[in-house]
Amino acid sequence: MRRMVQVYTGNGKGKTTAALGLAMRAVGQGLTVHMIQFMKGNIEYGELKTARRLAPDLTITQMGRETFVDRDNPDEEDRQWAVKGMKLAEELLAKEGLDVLILDEINVAVDFKLVSTEEVLSLIRRKPDRLELVLTGRYAPVEVVKAADLVTEMLEIKHYYHRGIESRRGFEL
Repeated sequence: MRRMVQVYTGNGKGKTTAALGLAMRAVGQGLTVHMIQFMKGNIEYGELKTARRLAPDLTITQMGRETFVDRDNPDEEDRQWAVKGMKLAEELLAKEGLDVLILDEINVAVDFKLVSTEEVLSLIRRKPDRLELVLTGRYAPVEVVKAADLVTEMLEIKHYYHRGIESRRGFEL
C-alpha cells in the first residue's frame, strides 16, 4: 500500500492534535509512529506521557528549547535544534519498520528560516512508499502544499486565548 504526505496548516488550533489523533489511530491498527516536535522542548505536554505508555509503538522526540523562538532573530541554539531535528528525520525516513513519521511544527520552522523549504521538499521526494509523512504547523509553504497528497487548513473563527485564557493542562499542555 502506498502511503501519502499529509499537511495540517492554518491559523486555527488543532494541527498537532489532528496529527496525534492520526498517530493514535495508526498505533491502534498495529503501526509504528515517530513524531519529531520542532521548536518544542522541555515542556511536559500530555502527548509525551501518552507516548511513554504506548512505546515503542509511539515515540515523540522534542527538538527545541522550552522558550518561544524569536521569528525575526532566532537564537543559534534554535537553529542547532532544527538541524538535529532534520538529521533525525533523515534517519527515520530510512528506518525499516516505521510506518508514520510526523514532523510537528516543521512548517513554522521553515517560516522562521530554521529549515529550508527545499530540505522539506527533499524529504517528501525521498519518502518511501511504505511511510506516511505528516507535516504540521502554520505557514505551510506553497511548494509543500503542492507536493502533498492531503492538505487541511485549520481556520480560527474564535479562540479563548483572545479572552486572556492561558494554556490549560489536558487541552493545550
